[in-house]
Amino acid sequence: MKEIQYKIIKQGDKMNRFWKEYPQIEQELENVTNIMKANIKSRETEFTKAISPLIDAGGKMLRPAFLVLSAKFGEYEHEKMQNLAATIEMMHTATLVHDDIVDESKLRRGLETIQSKYGKEYAVYIGDFLFCQCFIMLSEYNYSPENLKNISKAISKICMGEIVQYNLRYSKSTSVRKYLKIISGKTAALFAISFYTGANEAGCDDKISKLLGKIGYHIGMAFQIMDDILDFRGNDKKLGKGAQRDLISGYYTLPLLYAMGEDKENKIADILDNSSLSEGDVKDLIELVKEYKGIEKARELADKYTKKAFDNIDKLPECESKKIIKDVTEKLLNRNF
Repeated sequence: MKEIQYKIIKQGDKMNRFWKEYPQIEQELENVTNIMKANIKSRETEFTKAISPLIDAGGKMLRPAFLVLSAKFGEYEHEKMQNLAATIEMMHTATLVHDDIVDESKLRRGLETIQSKYGKEYAVYIGDFLFCQCFIMLSEYNYSPENLKNISKAISKICMGEIVQYNLRYSKSTSVRKYLKIISGKTAALFAISFYTGANEAGCDDKISKLLGKIGYHIGMAFQIMDDILDFRGNDKKLGKGAQRDLISGYYTLPLLYAMGEDKENKIADILDNSSLSEGDVKDLIELVKEYKGIEKARELADKYTKKAFDNIDKLPECESKKIIKDVTEKLLNRNF
């Protein structure tokens, strides 16, 4: 087995303060970040210069944190689980690099995106490299073949979710059901596999592993719906991306879909028929979504997924990880708009 040497470095403001109330988990995530950094080291200094800031910026690191927390329900092996958590986060980072190319995003985690700074071709190569490194990292430990297969399936679901979403661009016939299928792949799948794999790899029984997987799925669904609501209620600073970018790119999310269902005069459809949306069109669409209660209806569905997550969390055995998962889910999903 290859020995990966890394230093535990306090990252101060670089480490997202989302986990500051849980110093042990925060320390685990610092270790995860350093494992990722060790696995992107290259003689190509320009490559390291391009990708390191994105990894340092970190974000909330929800997926590796939830994997670690789930693993603590079983026999927790620090190095093995931190490497697995780092792999999951590396996969997530690779998808973000590719997403930024498709969306032509300028910012990610408050930084200029790789595709904006270095070009789309370079960003494609970096995303591909990160995926390849994930396979190498998974080979470092004797992980369960079942879990390796499940991780591969989760990545496949993410890709298919993005493909389905892309195929439905500018489609006013997109249904709520299709939207839910999209986000179950592009967001909920990786949350679910993070929870499930952490528990299963730590030797938890099938009942607990599947229960944690369900929790991850429901958190992921609620989390994505909340994000889509923020596109209609937030601002650029709060979102970290261009407000209402989805509207302009032809991605019709849940608040808009619900509003369209209540718009008997087809005001929304008429605006969407424009060959390109002006700033005024976007403002009008936002007002119509509010008028037809699209945000409220979306919030109701997010609340249903949130309730399912909490109902399943309550079924978990009592331990510190259960308390943290419950606290963090409360902070993550019960947001005020």
